Amino acid sequence: MDAPDRDPSHRQSDGMPQKRFYRARAHSNPLNDCQFPVPVSPVEQDWAEHFPAFFPSDPSVAPLADDAKVRMVDVGCGFGGLLMQLSPLFPKDLMVGMELRDKVSEYVKERILASRKNHPGEFENVSCLRTNAMKYLPNYFEKGQLTKLFFLFPDPHFKAANHRRRIVTRTLLAEYAHFLQVGGTLYTVTDVPELGDWMSEACDNHPLFERLTQEELDVDPCIPLLTTATEEGQKVARNEGVRCMNVFRRISPEGL
Repeated sequence: MDAPDRDPSHRQSDGMPQKRFYRARAHSNPLNDCQFPVPVSPVEQDWAEHFPAFFPSDPSVAPLADDAKVRMVDVGCGFGGLLMQLSPLFPKDLMVGMELRDKVSEYVKERILASRKNHPGEFENVSCLRTNAMKYLPNYFEKGQLTKLFFLFPDPHFKAANHRRRIVTRTLLAEYAHFLQVGGTLYTVTDVPELGDWMSEACDNHPLFERLTQEELDVDPCIPLLTTATEEGQKVARNEGVRCMNVFRRISPEGL
């Protein structure tokens, strides 16, 4: 995972990137064509570039985990707040943020590299891809590979004509179900009640997802992070805004 060279003045004294130099529009149109490399298939993706500690080039060096594969994906990861807090909770699980905005994904990459340098042995299990999750999940992941998918404060696309751009729809849920293991978890949070209802209804009506019970939510270590880890979540909290959370489990088709 290489980050482009930046003016040293864009970094703090500890090497961490300064967010003000990486600002971008709040959202991008996922239906637009963007120019970035995409693997032809999952087997073509070189994860060693992103997680060198898990794929050591020296055969005498033991990897941090056997059979390492990406298991968690933060779709539209923004500035990487969730990834950085999930990393120590699941140190042996590889996780990646997918972000469409060029400057923002560059910031996350530099943040991760600086964090690894400042805290040796930590944050080796997180990385970021500049890509379009709405189009290219099949290029990166195999069937049943993922254990967790996060959709935190996605673009609401308010206009009815733009609802097809929403990241959670019945059509896309079928794709997410394909990549999630049975028993895997799909997390959604928004501060837009109408979008919350939209995502909740889509998941409730999909035969491959069922809602987690309150008892299950209470013991899930990811739940407290959903509304506090991201920049958007922190902004909503400061403004005392509403937060609509819906969490679902991937299940087997009935009768199978």
